Amino acid sequence: MRPAHLQEMQETHPAARTLAGRRVLMIVENLPVPFDRRVWQEARALRDAGAIVSIICPAAGDYPAPYELRESIHIYRHPLPGEASSAAGYLREYSAALWHEFRLALRVHFRQGFDIIHGCNPPDLIFLIALPFKLLGKKFIFDHHDINPELFEAKFGKRGVLWRLLSTLEWLTFKTADAVISTNACYRQIALTRGGKRAEDVFIVRSGPDLSRVKPVAPDPVLRNGRKFMVGYAGVMGDQEGIDLLLESARHIVKELGRNDIQFWLAGGGTSLESLRAMSVRMGLTEHVNFLGRVSDELLFRMLSTADICVNPDRVNAMNDKSTMNKILEYMALARPIVQFDVIEGRFSAQDASLYARPNDPVDFAAKIVELLADPEQRARMSAFGRRRIEEKLAWHYEVPKLIAAYRRCLEV
Repeated sequence: MRPAHLQEMQETHPAARTLAGRRVLMIVENLPVPFDRRVWQEARALRDAGAIVSIICPAAGDYPAPYELRESIHIYRHPLPGEASSAAGYLREYSAALWHEFRLALRVHFRQGFDIIHGCNPPDLIFLIALPFKLLGKKFIFDHHDINPELFEAKFGKRGVLWRLLSTLEWLTFKTADAVISTNACYRQIALTRGGKRAEDVFIVRSGPDLSRVKPVAPDPVLRNGRKFMVGYAGVMGDQEGIDLLLESARHIVKELGRNDIQFWLAGGGTSLESLRAMSVRMGLTEHVNFLGRVSDELLFRMLSTADICVNPDRVNAMNDKSTMNKILEYMALARPIVQFDVIEGRFSAQDASLYARPNDPVDFAAKIVELLADPEQRARMSAFGRRRIEEKLAWHYEVPKLIAAYRRCLEV
């Protein structure tokens, strides 16, 4: 029997019982669940719509259990090699993931069963798991989280054989999918053009924050380290995230402008975390820049709620220009004003909640930080605008009906 609070949620949810009796298998490789917030929100929404939901994901960090029944959702986890940073590393990671995903998909097939496989990239390989089950009449939904050819180019600064392979895998994924979930309008256009999908088979489901979870908390003055101002960042520590540009901005603020009254806090893990820490030391920023690594939501929200402004230093490139960054939406949900480089989807999300620096210019980025710190009234206006935009347009509950519509379409075709 379902717990009473879940039964009440299911009865009052706008999509209640729409998928009653349906069985869903979600597969995600790059993050464990429920740490992957988008996947967990989708899983809970599908559960509330009446579906029996199972998830296959890697085991990592605070989520080591091979199997867990959490909030009536079946979670199967598998071991995975450490985060790859080379071609050989990616080959090991993806080969291991495919093996575990296939064996666990068989286990779910014989235990809970499934009517639909919901594959979340990266990488664009989960269609290989879906193919044999499609022969049994199962459906496949592709949840397009990252544009992998552009991600490869952003990481390695080149194209070539691997780039062409990724483009082919993307095309095969689209061709295998009965329906596609795109995270924004740019991704939808890719599905329609490169993927050759029909408009009626592609649905935009943004990664809106769940306002029952993401909300401002009391600031913690201790985090300021005795300084007047604080700047916060939350996200992946990778080559394409532009943290090196943020450190250049911090160096300019501290060393060139002589500002010793600003503390920077950076939260998140990734393959570049240790090299970025070393870069900060070489720049003489040890006292002004703190790296937290991956942290709990409690500490993350406390840190961001203490920050006077939050930043997104993602480089302007083909990947970041077209991608919606969850950190931007969470900054807005936490009522924080933002500084970022001028990328298409970043501007669409934040609008007047952000200032926009010249593309990939750390000095101008630094200038925008200093400008915003000097104007508390502007920060207050931007904070209020961002929170209101989330509440009125971009929160997760606005996306749930679109997710359910994608499922209903998939079941029709």
